[in-house]
Parts: sequence; structure tokens; C-alpha cells
Amino acid sequence: MATPKKSNPVIQHRIVLASAAGLVCAFLLAACDSSNSDASGTSAAGVAPVTSAASAPATSAPAGGGDSGSGQTATVRAEAVKGGGSVVTDGTGATLYRYDKDRPNPSRWTCAGACVKTWIPVIVPDSVQTVGVEKSLLGTVHRDGRKQLTLGGWPLYRYVGDTGAGQLNGQGKDGEWYAVTPAGGKSVF
Repeated sequence: MATPKKSNPVIQHRIVLASAAGLVCAFLLAACDSSNSDASGTSAAGVAPVTSAASAPATSAPAGGGDSGSGQTATVRAEAVKGGGSVVTDGTGATLYRYDKDRPNPSRWTCAGACVKTWIPVIVPDSVQTVGVEKSLLGTVHRDGRKQLTLGGWPLYRYVGDTGAGQLNGQGKDGEWYAVTPAGGKSVF
């Protein structure tokens, strides 16, 4: 009868690490797969939404932390603009926009895929404070398991070309993107 060989502890350690890494990857892939489409089946893959209305406008990571379950509070406010009128901004002063291809009643977003790399959906927690914006006009629409803020039914976005507070570089882009007014309308200035 042959005597069993002792196994190398380094090899055993590598096998355990490789198995653990494989399990982590499997769980992550399963989590991604379960949240890559909305109720209508539209793919939301590649969506990199901001996770708080108080986040920086050109990033996909929260500036102040938090997501829809964190207990964080987002802020939206009306701000006067040059040439008259008001637009809605987030807590950092980033202008919020609406897209003419979206629908307000019922709220429906159409910006997905490459679109959300330029137009970042405003994802908010449960609590939203307002300054100069009628709170009853605010709502949310389901987006990839999160809540996208709506105003007057219109889903709201930030424009990556606005790199500072008060900028309106997305105004009138492609004849379809407009800064949103405190009533949910599109700004025309």
C-alpha cells in the first residue's frame, strides 16, 4: 500500500484564495445581472448615476456619501439665472436638466447606455429638501433599482459639461435638453 504524500501548504493556500475569488466574482455578476433593466426591459447597462442630489455634477460616486437607503437628505433649489427666470439646482449648485424624449405622465426615462455618460441621472435618497421648489411637484421614477428624481413628472439629470456651480452648458443641447424650471418646465432663455 502506498503512503499518502503531504500536500504543500502554499498550494493549499492558493487553492483557497482562488476559490474565494471565484465565489466573489460569481456573486458580483449575479448582482449586476439582476439589476440591468427597467420594468419595460430597456437596458440600463453602463448607467453610472450619481447617488445623491448633493453630489458633484461630473462624477458617478457620491461626494457626501449615501444612496437611497442611507438616510441621507438631498437638496434641490430654485436659482435665478442671467437673463431672467429660475432654474433648479442640486445642493452643490449644479444645474438640473430635463430631456424632451422622456415623459412626465407617467414618469418615464429614455436616456440610457451612452446617453448617461453625458447626462447623469439624479439618483436620490428617500428624503429631499427644497428651497424655492414646490415639494408636491417632486417625485421619483424607478431606475435600475434606484430612485431617479422627477420634477413635474420629468426625470432629472446633470450635464457632465457643467463643471462648476451655476453653469448652464447643457442648455438647449441637441434641441432636446433644457435646464428645468421650478415648476418642471423647460427653461427658454
